[in-house]
Amino acid sequence: VQLQASGGGLVQAGDALRLSCTASGRTFNNYHMGWFRQAPGKEREWVALISRNRDSIYYRDSVKGRFTISKDKDDESAFLQMKSLKPEDTAVYYCAVNTNWRAAFRGAMDYWGKGTLVTVSS
Repeated sequence: VQLQASGGGLVQAGDALRLSCTASGRTFNNYHMGWFRQAPGKEREWVALISRNRDSIYYRDSVKGRFTISKDKDDESAFLQMKSLKPEDTAVYYCAVNTNWRAAFRGAMDYWGKGTLVTVSS
């Protein structure tokens, strides 16, 4: 599965961005999906996770209430709506999928997309 994340950019604190993730030639309906990020000098961390049938959604505490993960109805695209962005949200954001829900929390994903850089200036 080839994933492509897009939508990153340079924004100011308080702004919003919407990241998108598409799977070439496939859909997400058989996969759990997650957004991860890696800030400079830090380890990659999960940001938001959505189960393949959408019945479970989790956010890390630092983004709760500000970020929303979703998939379109055809399971062809996934999104991360980010609002009230903070400088500490600056990172390369990755979308990834797997078939093991619990492993997603450890970042053990089956397929990763190339990241998209989000830079939030203060």
